This record gives sequence, structure tokens and C-alpha cells, in this order.
Amino acid sequence: MKLKQISVQIENSHDRLYEFTRALGDAGINLRALTLVDTGHFGELRVLVSDTSMARQILMKKDIPARVDDVVAVQMEDKPGQLADLLEKLMSVGIKIKYGYALAGMDSGKAIMIFRFDDNDKAIDVLTQKEVHLVDRESFNKLAATG
Repeated sequence: MKLKQISVQIENSHDRLYEFTRALGDAGINLRALTLVDTGHFGELRVLVSDTSMARQILMKKDIPARVDDVVAVQMEDKPGQLADLLEKLMSVGIKIKYGYALAGMDSGKAIMIFRFDDNDKAIDVLTQKEVHLVDRESFNKLAATG
């Protein structure tokens, strides 16, 4: 139930994001999700891609340091209050969210949240017990390709 996310710190310059996305695009790697956060002189870029291992190899060849983290994709109804309901389930057992980002419009009436928890395995167990729809890699790639 975990997805592999690539995280890269890139300089805040007009060409670094272009270089990153061009390198992946030229290799036929599709960006499935992307978030970029400003941290001063650098940005923290997090991406889900169609081929994590190939993307990692390309970045290494380009001398772009990257790390791969496990994240969890949760599908929920795209309506008010759904995120709060999910957070309540996690809070009740002490699971903390390190970060998250949302994807909307991938499936009619649905939204996908990508999370990194302080304990991904415990979060997966709790959410599965609470019958929350977790999205595996294969399903995520299908949603992203057709959404």
C-alpha cells in the first residue's frame, strides 16, 4: 500500500525545475504527482513518477541528489469534511502526519491525499481497519493515467 516518492532539494532558480522535469520527460518518465515548497534558497520537490527506479538512476547520472521515501495514498470522497474525518481516525491512535498533499479530479467525485506519516505501517493498519480506501501503486498509476 505504500508508494515510492522521490524528494529532491533544488535551487530556487528559473531553470532547475525545468532541468529536472526535462530529464525525466526525455526518458519517458511520467510525473504522476508533484509538490514544490519554498524553503529559502532551495525548494523541496516531491514527485510520484511512473518509474521510480529509472528516475532515480537518471537523477544520479545528472548529479541531482535525491532520496526515495514511502508515502501512502488515500482515496476519499471529494466533499467538505472528508479530510477532517480521516484526521480524526488517525488522531485517535496518535498517528502524526509529517506532510501531505492533495490531488483532485482523478476520479469523478473522488480526491486522493498523499501522506507521509510518522509510522506509515501503523497508519496503513489503522486506515485499513477503519475501511478507508488506500490506493496501491498499480491503481494509482491507472488513476493518474486516466484522470
